[in-house]
Amino acid sequence: MLKLLLVIAVVWGVYHYFIKKKPLSSSHRDSQALEDNDMVQCSTCKIYVEVNEAILSNGKYYCSKECLRNAK
Repeated sequence: MLKLLLVIAVVWGVYHYFIKKKPLSSSHRDSQALEDNDMVQCSTCKIYVEVNEAILSNGKYYCSKECLRNAK
């Protein structure tokens, strides 16, 4: 009986630790508020730039006007 309770406890612990997660919305990253010092990746050249220095166009971040022109 003790072995059965131990197996149930281990299965329950594994389930809650690995499987049961909070559901992510489809736009999980967009729903989080970005602060000025957070880093985002340029959609064209893939370098990272701070949010307050980045250019946001059509939901994508760019590090410069040149990268924005090259994306179009």
